[in-house]
Amino acid sequence: MSDVVSFDGFAAKNLVRSFDATFGLAEWRERFFVRTPGRTEVAGNHTDHQGGNVIAASVDRFIRGVCAANEKPVIRVYSEGFGDVEVRCDELAARDDERNTTISLVRGMAAQFADRGYVPQGFDLYVASEVLGGSGLSSSAAFEVELGQAMNTLWAKGVVSPEDLAIMGKETERKWFGKPCGLMDQSAVALGGIQHMSFAVPDQIEASPIDFDFADAGYAICLTATGSSHADLTDEYAAVPAEMNQVAQALGAEHLGQLSEDTLLVHLPELRDACGDRPLMRAIHFFREERLVARRAKALNEKDMDTFLKATRLSGASSAMYLQNVSVARLSEQPAMLALAVSGELLGTAGASRIHGGGFGGTIQAFVPGNRVESYTEGMDRVFGSGACQVYQVDHVGSHAWRL
Repeated sequence: MSDVVSFDGFAAKNLVRSFDATFGLAEWRERFFVRTPGRTEVAGNHTDHQGGNVIAASVDRFIRGVCAANEKPVIRVYSEGFGDVEVRCDELAARDDERNTTISLVRGMAAQFADRGYVPQGFDLYVASEVLGGSGLSSSAAFEVELGQAMNTLWAKGVVSPEDLAIMGKETERKWFGKPCGLMDQSAVALGGIQHMSFAVPDQIEASPIDFDFADAGYAICLTATGSSHADLTDEYAAVPAEMNQVAQALGAEHLGQLSEDTLLVHLPELRDACGDRPLMRAIHFFREERLVARRAKALNEKDMDTFLKATRLSGASSAMYLQNVSVARLSEQPAMLALAVSGELLGTAGASRIHGGGFGGTIQAFVPGNRVESYTEGMDRVFGSGACQVYQVDHVGSHAWRL
């Protein structure tokens, strides 16, 4: 290894030194790098878990790690700012007392590899993350795929596909971590670039890359973190797929993607009695958002930014009014709704804003004309704090590993 190695602008030499200081210097160990991006949801708010369509992109904020086998029956992971966890390779069953913890993700990803016939063996992994929790970039999915990429390199000689790593991450988050997520986040960080994805077939990813660059079109992707954690809002998040599924099951299907909007509308009167109003509004949002995803995919493929922005505004309104994942009724604070209001005042009709990702207070997304980026970020930071609004570019590589 040379004296200083570029690691996408990160000091790789310092990362290796941190690894050695944490786990001990051993010249016999072959170390390697792992890098996994965060993601931004470009289109498709709460459609993936219903067998629908999304557009997602990996972005230029990364989890970076150094990894090596340790010849012990233990997986040891140290995360800067979060400390260390250890998991024995022969103790991989999900544990109720580990729900919503880092160790559950390590245990779950190892279990996914074991279930596929790979033999877990001990390793050490030191990670430093720019994909901060609560930042709207899906830190849990990025960490899952980061772990999976390390295990893929050590246990499977790199043969596990990005799609399978994403599926493993989803299963880990649902069954070990305890969050009923879809498959969009893990797919986006594993595949890289801008992807139009369909989840019509369970546990199968149909992805088509979109050749588009927002910067070339004269726009920036800006995400504003509102400073409100959604860590204690898992129940609100879980209610979205649960209520959508409730409507689908009342019509004899497992999820809404198996139905048509006409079927939903014809049966609205009896569904209202059976399910209530909010589940129906969330179902209406699903079909509306499906149409808007298709419209935005077509617009991006045709380099039609105006149509993309118009559809994005409609998507944001649907999430706020029908999906209702912008604010939480039991809380007096409504930071995401305030952020959308401020963003709208700053942009007018020049760009577009919407709730981002799972919602419920976390992050909003805006597509901002290049000549307004500075004033926009300053305006958002004035309300939500210095550095709250960040500008992102698309990462076209996705999760990968390479030897020193």
